[in-house]
Amino acid sequence: MQNIINLLTRAIFMSTPLILGALGEVIAERTGMMMCAVEGIFLTGAWAGFAGCYLSGNMAVGFLAALICGMLVAMLYGFCTIYLTQHQIVMGTAVAILMTGFCTFFYRVVFGIPTSPLKIETLPVLKIPGLCRIPVIGQVLFSQNIITYITWLIVPVVFYVIYKTAAGLTIRSCGENPEAVEVAGINVRRIRFLAVMVGGCFGGVAGAYYSLCNVGMYNSEIISGRGWIAFGICFLGNWNPVGALLFGILFGISEAVGIYIKAVGGSGIPSELFSALPYMLVIVLTALRKQFNVPAKLGATYVKED
Repeated sequence: MQNIINLLTRAIFMSTPLILGALGEVIAERTGMMMCAVEGIFLTGAWAGFAGCYLSGNMAVGFLAALICGMLVAMLYGFCTIYLTQHQIVMGTAVAILMTGFCTFFYRVVFGIPTSPLKIETLPVLKIPGLCRIPVIGQVLFSQNIITYITWLIVPVVFYVIYKTAAGLTIRSCGENPEAVEVAGINVRRIRFLAVMVGGCFGGVAGAYYSLCNVGMYNSEIISGRGWIAFGICFLGNWNPVGALLFGILFGISEAVGIYIKAVGGSGIPSELFSALPYMLVIVLTALRKQFNVPAKLGATYVKED
């Protein structure tokens, strides 16, 4: 029983950055922006978070640095795709590749080539008094770190903003009928750019989660496609914050199972197969899904008519 509880606890822990990154994707893609730069944003957040924390000795500085750097990468992507009208998928892939080289280069500039990996203390678990003593649920849900708690609180906030406010109506309308939004006197490009910036902030913090909460160090392989998983979760969740939460937990369970089986060993199956579980799950679930409620103008460049 304790093994199952530990597995579920780990699953919630591993789902946090996926949910956070997917929420950022939901906000951006609801406006019609297919944020394919998410992998690069995750990696930049992981690098900036580690560098900020290591150099300052303060975890909050690390997360703030990750948030700012994630936003800057998103702004680069947004400027190229929204104002220079470049292809969203091509530019997103280019930005992701650029950030891979950027992070490797500046890690060596700042830290050189250390003989052993540089490490920091990971973000500690914050047990909620009283609630953490509830059998099973207490350890699984209420013995996590502060970023996990904040992420769970953000889900209903994002849902409320998107579906219950005038700002949310504008966001959704930009992805469905941007011409009508422009006729109403609202600058579609500005709304899209701001949404991409918010998505970049979420993605930057999500990336920092891996370096500051999970492993306490940085390397160029730390993200390993998890940004793309967050991208896929947004699709599978039908661009809905609740869907992002549910599929984020599902992928967290998948990743936790892979880690657990690799740690236990003795299965006779190559460990690489278990590492690939979350990525295979993306392919399988996407192939099995019959219908997506895709925003009508997702990925489409908007140019205001004179």
